Amino acid sequence: MSAVPAPTTSTATPLPLDLRGRPLRDLRLSVIEACNFRCPYCMPADRVPDDYGFDSASRLSFDEIETLVRGFVALGVNKLRLTGGEPLLRKRLPQLVQRLAAIGGLDDIALTTNGSLLAAQARALRDAGLGRITVSLDALDPQCFKRMSGGRGDIADVLAGIEAARVAGFASIKLNCVVERGINDDQVLPLLEHFRGSGHVLRFIEYMDVGTCNGWVRDRVVPSAELRDRIAARWPLRALEANYRGEVASRYAFADGQGEVGFVSSVSEPFCGDCHRARVSADGKLYTCLFASEGHDLRPALAQGESALRERAASLWAHRGDRYSELRGAAGASRRHVEMFLIGG
Repeated sequence: MSAVPAPTTSTATPLPLDLRGRPLRDLRLSVIEACNFRCPYCMPADRVPDDYGFDSASRLSFDEIETLVRGFVALGVNKLRLTGGEPLLRKRLPQLVQRLAAIGGLDDIALTTNGSLLAAQARALRDAGLGRITVSLDALDPQCFKRMSGGRGDIADVLAGIEAARVAGFASIKLNCVVERGINDDQVLPLLEHFRGSGHVLRFIEYMDVGTCNGWVRDRVVPSAELRDRIAARWPLRALEANYRGEVASRYAFADGQGEVGFVSSVSEPFCGDCHRARVSADGKLYTCLFASEGHDLRPALAQGESALRERAASLWAHRGDRYSELRGAAGASRRHVEMFLIGG
């Protein structure tokens, strides 16, 4: 991949490019590693029990988070996504959102949640300045949904959260469904039947080998092309252009005008070449790839202030060469990955 000219700030300070010429544009920040669900593809209960040992004292404080985000914005980040675990478990989250929304240069602040606690917080989050919400929703059938949440979730709570978010002013909500063959692939059409025409956008995500505890096997991956064909046989589709370079989902519109659907195809159609996302865990470690085997502790630099944090993060990004999805299965490709619940996917 040929290098592209480095973008610059208004003061002509060079912004970092990684070893493949990719800029840093998108920060995914975990505010908590704990979760109230135990989804088998992320945080299976037999591997992550309730007494797993999550430590609230190790999480970045709101002051540290604000300093960190300011530093990343200075490096070119203009999109921020708050993740978990389940971020709505973090106390006083709307207060944090309000502080982050005041940072100049952030064009977009989003949140990914399982939706079970959303009904009570949607209005406060919207008033605080949250721009977008993504809800993880792997099934519509109540029994299948409960199984997919590790026996913890109630689909009625999630649907109530989605409706509360709509009423609060989140007009177009993304709904992410991780599809596993023989587990919940029969839920694809019912989910679309329910949400078509609502203004919300369903995105179907290929089951990925994130982490080490989810028992990933390729046979349970349903390739996006197969899903597209299945959906198009019911509701004809037409391809849409990407909203921006590096968008992870390929987009399709329903030919009858009832909205759109997206596909995230990390296994069958890797998109490493345009990846401009960094991830920071709740305890302040930078992961330069969703499939990274280890993180880089930012807290020593963070303790010295924004300038030191910025220099440390820029150096780490400049040495980034990650492209795991392109190498999956090849000799030498790492098979030890950070657990998804620590960095939010």
